[in-house]
Amino acid sequence: MLGAAGSAVARPERAVCPGPLAEGFARCHAHVIVDAHGLAATSSSPSGYGPAQFHGAYALATAPPSSAPAQTIAIVDAYDDPSIRNDLTTYDKTFGIPDLPTCSSTVTSACFAKVNQSGAASPLPGASSGWALEIALDVETAHQICQTCKVLLVEANSSSGANLDAAEDTAVRLGATEVSNSWGTESEYLGETAENEHFNHPGIAITVASGDSGYQHFGFPAASPDVIDAGGTTLKVSLSGGSYAWAGEETWSGAGSGCSLYFTAQSFQEAAAGFSLTGCGHSRGVADVAADANPNTGAAVYDSTRYQGRRGWFQVGGTSLASPLIAATYALAGNAATVAYPAALPYGAASALHDITAGASTGSCTTTACKPASGYDGPTGLGSPSGTAGF
Repeated sequence: MLGAAGSAVARPERAVCPGPLAEGFARCHAHVIVDAHGLAATSSSPSGYGPAQFHGAYALATAPPSSAPAQTIAIVDAYDDPSIRNDLTTYDKTFGIPDLPTCSSTVTSACFAKVNQSGAASPLPGASSGWALEIALDVETAHQICQTCKVLLVEANSSSGANLDAAEDTAVRLGATEVSNSWGTESEYLGETAENEHFNHPGIAITVASGDSGYQHFGFPAASPDVIDAGGTTLKVSLSGGSYAWAGEETWSGAGSGCSLYFTAQSFQEAAAGFSLTGCGHSRGVADVAADANPNTGAAVYDSTRYQGRRGWFQVGGTSLASPLIAATYALAGNAATVAYPAALPYGAASALHDITAGASTGSCTTTACKPASGYDGPTGLGSPSGTAGF
């Protein structure tokens, strides 16, 4: 497990789903800590942040208020993780949090369900070791944050845009109140505007990883103005009297940020304090909010589907971590259905977030589209959770 303030020495890491990609396909945005040989580092016990660190640092409860409607966090990913059911149980038992029973896609209570992109329990897609590690990160993170939420895993047949879009629509059809997407294309493309209908679902919090390649290297669906872009930070925690707390946060250099080539900004984003300093003008700015993404302060993830021939506990980050963290925070707040665009909620309560004003640039630019700043900035948007009041 990481020390109270995170890792003092940066360890090497690598993308779990490396590119380049064929046109029309997405990559997962998970990054894993590696050993001296460049292979994923594993251990027999957790290495990385777990429930205590994330809940303490972000001042989060473990369940939505009783007045909130039942919450279903959908995880949309490509391919199958054949071990996720058992891996989730191992994760829960290790950290002493409630294990989710298996259920069907129609149950709304706290449980875990896995379906294909059509919504059926079978047949499931073929397995992919890289995407399986991504799935383990997403499912375990969503559950550790909202421990009484249903988690619905929707597995697309492949990482093609058409299959992931179908999975997205299925997640919504099956009653998701939040949908987390820890993947995207490597860059924007003209046809993304026509594809955006799959991510425009009023009243549902659809979170998207902003990407891990820095300034102006985000793709779609991160460019969509209808989603909540999760940017990336380096999260530090303190430990006092057995309790963890927020001890500072900085921008993570890998976080996708910048201005969309094809989409305009929502009016609530354009009105945000500091947004004009990005130089985006009327273009959609990436990101909206942020959470931990630096692999060196990443999450402890258990995965028994072998990745690079290894299984066990991995330490994983990337904006792939930020997306389910933010989705589950929306679930804890339980407010997404009260507005057409849940992304608007933080913009109306920016003072309730940690404003990230220091850290690394995400690339070469002269504006806050790639640099941390007071108020809105590209790498971290409005900031990170400080309780659920901003969501």
